[in-house]
Amino acid sequence: MKKLFVFAMLLVLTACSPKPTTFVATDITGADFNKPLNLTDHLGKKRTMSDFAGKVVVLFFGYTHCPDVCPTTMVELKNTMKLLGDKSDEVQVLFITVDPQRDTQEVLAQFVPSFDKRFIGLWGSLQETAETLGNFKIYFAKVPGKTATDYTIDHSSGMYVFDKQGKIRLYTSFGQKPADIASDIEKLL
Repeated sequence: MKKLFVFAMLLVLTACSPKPTTFVATDITGADFNKPLNLTDHLGKKRTMSDFAGKVVVLFFGYTHCPDVCPTTMVELKNTMKLLGDKSDEVQVLFITVDPQRDTQEVLAQFVPSFDKRFIGLWGSLQETAETLGNFKIYFAKVPGKTATDYTIDHSSGMYVFDKQGKIRLYTSFGQKPADIASDIEKLL
């Protein structure tokens, strides 16, 4: 009888315990991404992750001359913000260029806010960019074109999502639907 009582109590406690949060994106909570982010935004201000404390941060690496992946992802993020409604003010999208040679402050200032005025473009010197991409384990390789300035860049196309405390939580693959991204962000809010 005692065993039956203990078993019944375990069932009750199990039923009452909260279910773990599940995400559409890959949960990478605890991954080691504690390296500092120190780049310049498209308005000329130095930025670090601590500037966005209290917000969910979506970090995307791309470049303005990208023919497909980058503008598609930016539109998906724009649509995600629309789906979030008023909650979108608690989210910061950061676009970090992998092409600092062409993506100057002025170019980023035109490109990034054209998707959403709250989005911020970040850039740095070649060395700062390489260090940042290395810190976040972003693959990138310049693919020569017909001229020295006519090139593309192969690069990682996913996004990182950080919670309001600045901890990395999710990796979202390219092509994730805005509704799924918004659902994951809402869980972090």
